[in-house]
Amino acid sequence: MTIQLPIADFSPEQRELWARVDALWAWSRDGDTERIRAALHPRYVGWDLNAPLPHDRDDAIRSVSSDAPALRAYALRPLSVEVYDARVGVVHYTYAATVGVDGEPPASVTGRWSEVYLKEDDVWNLVSVSGRPDLA
Repeated sequence: MTIQLPIADFSPEQRELWARVDALWAWSRDGDTERIRAALHPRYVGWDLNAPLPHDRDDAIRSVSSDAPALRAYALRPLSVEVYDARVGVVHYTYAATVGVDGEPPASVTGRWSEVYLKEDDVWNLVSVSGRPDLA
């Protein structure tokens, strides 16, 4: 059974957490690495499952820097958004994105992510991600 919640059915906590997920994508699209840095927990660790090993916070920030292919547009579809004890959030979703390098045609990519958040000082900080683009 696949769990998919329509956003309209989210609790206020779930909506707040989902808004943070969307904000991180928007900041990535806008190249706002400082806001992304602030949103990642200092001990963040993530794993793009196409990579042989997990990555740290600095690697995550580099992945959206000016040297990386630019995120031009995106669409997210939440599959599961859970909040535990008003402090831990776990989100599973799929994405469709358009990315590109200047001077080259844009490419479309789809995939899926799982993300873990920790709420500190009333702010959701990203602790971990895991996922990958879909195979072509």
